[in-house]
Amino acid sequence: MMSHSEFSILLVEDDPNDIFLIERAFRRANLKHSIHVVKDGDEAVMYLKGQSCYTERENYPLPALILLDLKLPRRSGLEVLEWLKQQPLLKRIPVVVLTSSRENIDVDRAYDMGVNSYLIKPVAFNALQEMMQALDSYWLQFNQYPSVYLS
Repeated sequence: MMSHSEFSILLVEDDPNDIFLIERAFRRANLKHSIHVVKDGDEAVMYLKGQSCYTERENYPLPALILLDLKLPRRSGLEVLEWLKQQPLLKRIPVVVLTSSRENIDVDRAYDMGVNSYLIKPVAFNALQEMMQALDSYWLQFNQYPSVYLS
């Protein structure tokens, strides 16, 4: 079982401004988790499979939480979610959609496909920081983490 400080987060986000703000919100909230960033859906799948440049699990550990944008190049967030939920063990990793889409069709499809939570990116930085603190508290401190082993 991993300790709280060993948890890492996979941020799947293509917008450099959003990446900067999310990483900054984590730092400002004094959250010590490592954040690994991939910028499109295909890269997210390669990371999770441990393929291409992501074979070294010491450098690219399986995340305790995936923050997934929906509007991604090459493979959408929903396509990544669909792939992930078909993987026997990886499907246990909690996924939080973090997006600017308020479309009911996106919310409903994400939940139908097994997402654990759906959050709208706040406009104000302070609200983003509070959201990241809440994510840390709930998903990485209080939530019981499932076993995820790869053969």
